[in-house]
Amino acid sequence: MKAEYVNSFYKAAKDVFQLMVDIEPQRGELKLVENLCNNKDANIELGVVGDLKGKILFSFPKDMTLEMVKILSGMEMDKIDNFASSALGEMANIIGGNALTLLSQYNYTCDIVPPQIYIGEYKPNSIGNDKALQLPLLTPIGEFDITILLKENK
Repeated sequence: MKAEYVNSFYKAAKDVFQLMVDIEPQRGELKLVENLCNNKDANIELGVVGDLKGKILFSFPKDMTLEMVKILSGMEMDKIDNFASSALGEMANIIGGNALTLLSQYNYTCDIVPPQIYIGEYKPNSIGNDKALQLPLLTPIGEFDITILLKENK
């Protein structure tokens, strides 16, 4: 997997978090993982089609999700409901769209498929035994992951 994939998603996440929740995520240590597995509480899966194909998984712990929703909406919540899920899906959409725009600088033309939101343990549909790169992002309100599984569409 190419560095520009990871760097584009990192820059997009950093920019969106700074703009929307006034937080600058710090990059953690990249990990090679099997498929898109993650055990965080809220997971948003974006499909990617075009010159690149695959999936991106955004994974957030419950406390961080609720704090982000509070910052975004001013509303205190105690569970991840439809409103909170929708807000997470929208953030993932914005980050994904911005990342694909950044990837266009490398002559990749791609689109995102609308997000699938999973609350609770995420178990991906089997997409072979592909390896994905997991990018942990550290913030003052918690750590979240962006797991990237992309290949060039030949």
